[in-house]
Amino acid sequence: MSSKKAASTNAKSGKTWRMVSVVVTLGVLVAVGAIPELRNKITSLFEQEITYAGAASDLDSLLSDVDWREQMVTRRVNLSGREKPSLSNTLPDIDKFPLVVQAKQSANSVTAELFVSTEKSGTNSDGWLREAALAFNASNSRLADGRPARISVRKIASGTGYEFIASGKYIPDGFSPSNHLWIEMAKAHGVALEPVRERLLSNPAGVVMKTEVAARLRERFGDLSIPNLLDAVVQGELVMGYTNPFASSTGLNFLVTILATFGGDDATKMLSDSVISTFESFQQGVPFVALTTLQMRDSVQNDGSLDAFVMEHQTFARTAELASGYEFLPFGIIHDNPLYAINKGDPSKSEVIELFARQLENSENQAKATRYGFNAGLDYKPNLSTPAGSLLIQAQKIWKQKKDAGRPIQAVFLCDISGSMRGTRIAGLKAALTDGAEFIGSENSIGLAAFSTRTTVMLPIRPFNLNHKASFHAAVQELSVGGNTAMYDGVVVALKMLVDAQQKNSKAKPLLFVLSDGETNRGLKFDNLTRVVQGLQIPIYTIGYEANLAELGRLSALVEAASINADAGEIRYKIGALLNAQM
Repeated sequence: MSSKKAASTNAKSGKTWRMVSVVVTLGVLVAVGAIPELRNKITSLFEQEITYAGAASDLDSLLSDVDWREQMVTRRVNLSGREKPSLSNTLPDIDKFPLVVQAKQSANSVTAELFVSTEKSGTNSDGWLREAALAFNASNSRLADGRPARISVRKIASGTGYEFIASGKYIPDGFSPSNHLWIEMAKAHGVALEPVRERLLSNPAGVVMKTEVAARLRERFGDLSIPNLLDAVVQGELVMGYTNPFASSTGLNFLVTILATFGGDDATKMLSDSVISTFESFQQGVPFVALTTLQMRDSVQNDGSLDAFVMEHQTFARTAELASGYEFLPFGIIHDNPLYAINKGDPSKSEVIELFARQLENSENQAKATRYGFNAGLDYKPNLSTPAGSLLIQAQKIWKQKKDAGRPIQAVFLCDISGSMRGTRIAGLKAALTDGAEFIGSENSIGLAAFSTRTTVMLPIRPFNLNHKASFHAAVQELSVGGNTAMYDGVVVALKMLVDAQQKNSKAKPLLFVLSDGETNRGLKFDNLTRVVQGLQIPIYTIGYEANLAELGRLSALVEAASINADAGEIRYKIGALLNAQM
């Protein structure tokens, strides 16, 4: 890859103008109706999907107009004695997850704080438990000794809540995740959890698929079932995706379902060598694992490569775009949304939670839950019991090791070093990349580039052994800010790095991570890259640092990737979680 602009500018310009002349002439003729028979042909020409070869050629053309250079970092950082961060010790301050119900204190009142999963602590149809807590606090309920009882609710994803509790970084008085899997894992860490209600409401998880896909499976196997669906993926007859089992209740449930199914519905065999081998075969039919259910849903709706994806039934039932043309196939354990108290030596907190549970069970609240899409009367009885927490923790580790099915990853980190990143932003980004490096497997290959007005390639794509990891740390240290934001110029350079790397190892899986805080104000624009990115089919994960997520989201949506927003307090955790899932 050369950093000089093309020498054949005049020849290229002449070729471009000849092309423009032909297109304009044909366009005028069509517009005036002189040759209407060409209208469909011209429309078809411009709507054709671009091939990989065509996209690579167009990428070279774009690169010739980009201001970039190679300035490789050769220094290495001494890695000995460094503490390796875990995902839990990168957790942000708990205040990043707001109290959506904050009880007002009064004389002698006792308040119990609950971690509550997002599908019941949000707003509208996702606000069932939040609304019940507000009503409970207004009812002036009292403990047996006469003291006022109050509930505070913290909105937090089940997996993130589990990380806080298991690590001891912040422990609430009660926990209501989507399913029992997180409860069992927290118990495995020695957390003293006491059941208040094993089920508050029912919300089965399932595979959502297009009706034509479901019909194809029925024709192929005779019926529609999870074992047949998994077999179709293993045989290469169906492409599906699921959500990150480190963060998503549905994703963790699906992982357990896959392993248990391959083990003959015996949870004790879910980590056997034969099951793990079959799991690797299954993963070859999974192009990516999404961070969120919404990302997975959008991939299917945008006519992406997925035939099916996972989702909880309440979300499925209340998503208008899925009302027709899709089927729901339940799997795994039912998401019973249990409620557990955490014993911290104050029995009055457990008494408050018990009083609240009684209110959640009353007919008014259960009727509301049904209106909000819960408690669907599906004819489904799971044949899978909840595995022990220690097995679940090990299953997550196996997934991390085997999810790419023996296909190494080649990735480039593209960092925004424009002037607006000065101060705490660049400091936070450096810390996040340094910590995030610990979640990258040594079998993967990593490169690093940075962009402002000009794009600089700082590290080539090489295996992430100790030497290259030491160079990566050094390169991150040397990131310095200044200049404008030519983000799409940087994307072109990074894509070229990945295309060149693919030519050397076609079996590797390419990924691009773009870390930026703002909109592009120089160089190429989004429309210049759309067809190139789609033709190359390289996922671009964007991490916005208090950024314009709409712009970054458009870039990530081109090839089934995620766009994440973060600020100074949470960027270490969010980048760590992303790399833990993808690398």
